[in-house]
Amino acid sequence: MITVLLVEDSLTETEVLTGYLRQAGLRVVSVTSGEEAHLKLEGAKPDLVILDVILPGQSGFELCRQLKSNSSTKAIPVVMCSTKGTEADKLWGSMLGADAYLPKPVNQQQLIQTIQQLTSVY
Repeated sequence: MITVLLVEDSLTETEVLTGYLRQAGLRVVSVTSGEEAHLKLEGAKPDLVILDVILPGQSGFELCRQLKSNSSTKAIPVVMCSTKGTEADKLWGSMLGADAYLPKPVNQQQLIQTIQQLTSVY
């Protein structure tokens, strides 16, 4: 079963996204900050990470850059999900290593298709 690490500080968004992911048969581990994400990543590695951009403390952009520059996590696909959906934001996410960038509110079908494309074992 594919495991997704969801890094999202909004309880409402966490519930919505978790529902979408579980409906698709995915296992979800959710945290509310970059610091918590680092702790989870020290243990079991997820198959994919979904990151909000605006997080308490470390931003999703910073976390994405760290994940993609670390040899133990750089192969994990990263999907940025944010209300910051301008072309500049998408370009910035891409430059930092994000594999996909989805604007909020997230379209369930688009989210699942993106995950299927990024996880060849799905």
